[in-house]
Amino acid sequence: MGDRVGLGVGELRAVARAAFGGRRALVAVERLAGGTKKGVYRLTLDDGSTGIAYVWHPAEDYWPAQAAPERDGLFGHATGADLFVAAHREFSAAGVRVPRLLLAPTAGLLPGEVAVVEDVRGGTLQHLRERDPRRAGVVLARLGDAVRSMHARRRDRYGRPGVHGPASGRPVEAIVLDRALRDLAEAAARVQRIAVVRQRLADALAERRAAVAPRSRYGLIHGELGPDHVLVDARDHPVLVDIEGAMFLDVEWEHAFLELRFGDAWPALAVDGLDGHRLRLYRLATHLSLVAGPLRLLDGDFPDRAGMRAIVEHNVSETLAQLA
Repeated sequence: MGDRVGLGVGELRAVARAAFGGRRALVAVERLAGGTKKGVYRLTLDDGSTGIAYVWHPAEDYWPAQAAPERDGLFGHATGADLFVAAHREFSAAGVRVPRLLLAPTAGLLPGEVAVVEDVRGGTLQHLRERDPRRAGVVLARLGDAVRSMHARRRDRYGRPGVHGPASGRPVEAIVLDRALRDLAEAAARVQRIAVVRQRLADALAERRAAVAPRSRYGLIHGELGPDHVLVDARDHPVLVDIEGAMFLDVEWEHAFLELRFGDAWPALAVDGLDGHRLRLYRLATHLSLVAGPLRLLDGDFPDRAGMRAIVEHNVSETLAQLA
């Protein structure tokens, strides 16, 4: 994955022993592509069984230090074993399938922290949609049930599970507006097509924010639930991964992202009672974040540079389309 060597059998042998016991030996390690904030490694044992090791350490995080948002903010840098454990607990309590935990996050076995989870070998929903649309339809329907179960788990404070800092007291939509304006400023500084309509976009954000009514109850969301963050198990059930960004928040924030990532299939994931005004604000904010964020990531050594540039280009076009 890029020029980073990653960990091998020697470094991960003690992790495998802690997760699987001493009767099976670790024989191979494969570093899996896709993550930006943690290392993901497939562990293969001498009996052919496998597991997945998650490693949280600055050396595994592709975000440049100056580009990663503050971890403690509402939209802060969602990384760390504590966030993973808290999110795993919340999704499990909601009846949502996440990889089974084989070794709870622990320090001392490696620099940083490591956890081991089951290896879900059915690939991603994204790939299944390409190769077998009929099966993917079954998984998608089940994912819709999972999304509705998540969103039904509610509380009267927004924020990340397991984070016990004081409540901001500011409305979510005000925080989203501030973040979107920062993303707009950064996007305008880097993308000329955004720069020429910067004021129109700022006005659109303000107008959409003004239409949003107050709210005081929030649902559990994944935060980045694209088809690449849904694995498919042996029984065609969806399994959610990359869960550290989970929050209690306006569920419309999730649905702005789901609509973007699932396109025509989004209605299968819909929930009742979505606020159209919030969706309009959050759609535009999401597109702006997917211009500015990938550009910040590209300031570092993230390897899939063409993929990130494609995300930027798509969301520049979608941002401009919001002005039509």
